[in-house]
Amino acid sequence: MSAPGSVPGAFVASLGLFEAITHDLEGPETAGMTHAQLEDELAGRGRELIRQLYQDHLELRSVREVRAAAVVDAAGVERTRIERGRVRTISTIFGKVVARRLAYRGQKLADLHPADAALNLPAGMHSHGLARLCAIEAARGSFADACERVNAHTGAGVGKRQVGELVIEAACDIDAFYAAKIPAPVTAGTLLVLTVDGKGIVIRPEALREQTAKLAAAATKKYATRLAVGEKNGRKRMATLGAVYDAEPAVRTLDDVIAPAGRREADRPRSPGPVARAKWLTGSVAHTAPHTVTAVFEQAEARDRQHARTWVVLVDGAPGPIELIKAEAATRGVTVHVVIDFIHVLQYLWDAAWCLYENGDQDAEPWVAGHARKLLAGRTRQVIARLETVAAGLPAARRKGLEAAVRYFTGRAPYLRYHKALKAGWPIATGVIEGACRHLVKDRMDITGARWGLDGAEAVLKLRAMRANDDFDAYWQFHQQQDHERNHQAKYRKLAYHDP
Repeated sequence: MSAPGSVPGAFVASLGLFEAITHDLEGPETAGMTHAQLEDELAGRGRELIRQLYQDHLELRSVREVRAAAVVDAAGVERTRIERGRVRTISTIFGKVVARRLAYRGQKLADLHPADAALNLPAGMHSHGLARLCAIEAARGSFADACERVNAHTGAGVGKRQVGELVIEAACDIDAFYAAKIPAPVTAGTLLVLTVDGKGIVIRPEALREQTAKLAAAATKKYATRLAVGEKNGRKRMATLGAVYDAEPAVRTLDDVIAPAGRREADRPRSPGPVARAKWLTGSVAHTAPHTVTAVFEQAEARDRQHARTWVVLVDGAPGPIELIKAEAATRGVTVHVVIDFIHVLQYLWDAAWCLYENGDQDAEPWVAGHARKLLAGRTRQVIARLETVAAGLPAARRKGLEAAVRYFTGRAPYLRYHKALKAGWPIATGVIEGACRHLVKDRMDITGARWGLDGAEAVLKLRAMRANDDFDAYWQFHQQQDHERNHQAKYRKLAYHDP
């Protein structure tokens, strides 16, 4: 703790730098500079001036520091040996500064520094401001690019490895932040929409899941310089992404989704579908799909503790996520309405169409649209029967797409009740999570040449999700509070600046 008071000459070094800058700006050396040269000159000297102001302030706090009346560590040991002037270096966004403070010592015990708690200094040498900047830049682009941008902005001289370590540390409180966050209230009529999906991330060999690593080790390539058709390089680990959002019901008809025969899409009036709001994204590559599904349900329950709202779950039709969702819903005693993404359904219809039409044949589109409208009208069994009939009249070599569609629609018929979904005003497409896969993973994690360590991939994925949720600033305040608890408050049982 510091005792405020006037200290003569506390900022003399800073004043000296300021006077030197103003003197040079008045002199002949700068009179002929271009504006760009002036920017460069002032950027460097201005940063050093601010760094010196920071340093002078720390020196002032050191002079003002008052000896504590009682310092008892977390183990109950009172620290009575005190040493003044113990030094610690801090790397800030302005450059390196030194903090001098009292150390409360004990035999074979780590020193305690109450002044560090007052400043909320991090565990390492890099300031929270520098760590924040590294987290922002590394979430945007590669670690190498982040390192370059941070150093250009601050002159801190951080290395690529240090950026990676700071990013991992920066993300450590994200789960706790969302566990403590209270969602905004909504009406019981507002839909609660959940959705999950997966996306592969190229991972270093030591971080692959066991089964993937075994397959990669056992694989024999047909070619030395490229993969053959159907071969996989065994370098990816699946990241599972989840989203939860609120949406007001928006009733539609099948004509709002697909135009009836003879009417162009551009010429028809159409009612819009439900609009996502209060969107929350999450993702993990370190944990398996059940972990992310649980996180999605926890977020949903935080929004609807009484299970009073309608829960709609959008999936791509893969059986694994559907079973996980049904099991999680049963455990929590909540009714969910599972709907398979209509865009995936359309893709199966198009694959079936290529069994009947040549690529580019304009008759394929109305064939797909006609069957899609029947699915939207709830006539799934009729579509399956028609596809089976058509497939039976074709040679075996031309049935693949038709048979795949029949299997897909037959096995997932309970989740293709689009007529009920449209009438109830539910969404029927997974655009939110598809966009998340593209934005959170592909745009950053899949950049050329990227090979991820597990901790770094997990941290960047979570940071990108949090930034997409527009929660970064609130999270950073929470993270600094958590750091204060971890690094400082947890070390003390008693810290008093007056007589006990």
